[in-house]
Formats: sequence, structure tokens, C-alpha cells
Amino acid sequence: MNNNRVTVLACIDGSAYAQSVVDYASWASRTVRAPLKLLHNIEHRCHAQVSDLSGNLRVDERDELLEQLASMEQKRSKILMEQGKEMLEAARSRAEADGAVEVTKVQRHGTLLESLVELEDEIRVLVLGARGEDHEEDNKGLGAQLETVIRAMHRPVLVVNRAFTDAPRRCMLAYDGSEAARKALAMVAESPLYRDMECHLVHVSRDEQSPLLDEATGLLNEAGITVVTASLHGDVEKQLADYQREHGIELIVMGAFGHSRLREVLFGSVTHRMLENAAVPLLLLR
Repeated sequence: MNNNRVTVLACIDGSAYAQSVVDYASWASRTVRAPLKLLHNIEHRCHAQVSDLSGNLRVDERDELLEQLASMEQKRSKILMEQGKEMLEAARSRAEADGAVEVTKVQRHGTLLESLVELEDEIRVLVLGARGEDHEEDNKGLGAQLETVIRAMHRPVLVVNRAFTDAPRRCMLAYDGSEAARKALAMVAESPLYRDMECHLVHVSRDEQSPLLDEATGLLNEAGITVVTASLHGDVEKQLADYQREHGIELIVMGAFGHSRLREVLFGSVTHRMLENAAVPLLLLR
């Protein structure tokens, strides 16, 4: 994380992950000594054109229906604003009790992606839940906007998928020598977020032992980070998941969407499958 990106930004909604998002964001804020901003975003619904719904409406009927729809949307927006303000205030109190730095709150309208792109220049790390309130009953799926946001943002994204219990003591950096992985390695070496963690540097290959880990280990050691290395063989997602369970890893760190979109369409994305199946939060570095 670059120290010039000064804000930890936490996306707050009414989902079951909201408190966990606040807790992880507060941990990041106090660890890297960066201000915490809480964002509640209100998205407007798109109504179908009346002409698409019925060709039999008179002009006056159509105008009246449009007015009713506009009035309903205005009332809905007002209710959501008030609910959002209550959520933000509760999140602010929780974050300050957690020791977060300089907590502020903001409410915006439009799509979540639009809001995040506008705020991107001030983001040091973005924290959001694996699923929003519209998809929280889907325990296996991901939020509808999550992958879109991760692909669009050029900041670290911490995806929260479970309750916060304590500051992570062990992280696992999935390393394959790709450009995305090398960038992730450099960011881990530079950030104070990992200073007190034991970093498990894990490479999974389908072939024989790889020399990739030697140079990477040296970089982390120079940064004062305690490193444990592992060279594994077989299916990437399975090996990483098994290693995480066996070693009590509390945070997975990896480069996001390292392959081309065409390759991902044909073979699937490691990042997407890790997001769907990981048992602990993922910090995705771009």
C-alpha cells in the first residue's frame, strides 16, 4: 500500500457482514495509522418505460403512472437515506470503539462502482463484504457487483467473509511469479499491515519444485517479515485451501485476476474461485 493513499474505505450496508467489515476496516486503519471513511451507497432503481409495459395507455394515464413511480422512488430514497444514516452512525461508534483513526462517514447516490471510482484517488485499501444485503442468503455465491468492483479498482481490496475475532497473526501469500504476484509481493514488503504477521509464502505448481520462492523470501526478510515457505503440487485452489486450514491461516493475500479475460472465460479464474470458496478473508492486490 502506498502511504500517499490515505484512507481506509469501508462499504457499509444492511447485510450480515456489515459489522465484520467495520471491524476489519478498523484493524487496518489502526495498524497502518490511516483515517477510516465509512461509505453507504444508495442505488436508484431503473423503471421500465411505460410504453414498454403497455401500448394501450392514454397519454394522461401514462403521465400519471410516471408521476406515481417518481413519487414512490422519492419516498424509497428518503427511507433508504435515513436507514443509511443510522447504519453509518452505528458503524462510526463501533469503529471508534475499535480504535480506528479519524473516522468519517459519507453517503452517496448512484451505483457502487461509480461512487468508488470517484473516491479511488483517496483510497489506501477498500474493505467490503463478500455479499451485500441483496445476496446475503446465498451462502455460496458472491455479491453481484463484487467482481466488477475488484476488476475496476486499482487499489487493494479486502473481501470480508466471516466475523472478526482478532488481528490476523498469519497470512498466506499465494505466489506464482506472475506480474500480479510480484506486485503483491512488493506491496506486502512495503506495508506495515503485515509487520506483526507470520507470512506463509506458498507456491503451487503442477510440476517439480520451483526456485521462485528464494528471491521472494529474501525480499520479505529484508522488510523484517517472518517468512514460512511452501512449495506445493496439484490443483491450485485445493492446495491453497488445504494449506490454509492446516496452518491456521487467517488472511489470504494474492494478486487479483492475473490472467487475460479470454483465458478466464476458457479455463476459469483462480481469483473468482478463491473468492467463492475461501474460508477466511482475502486481500486482493492490484
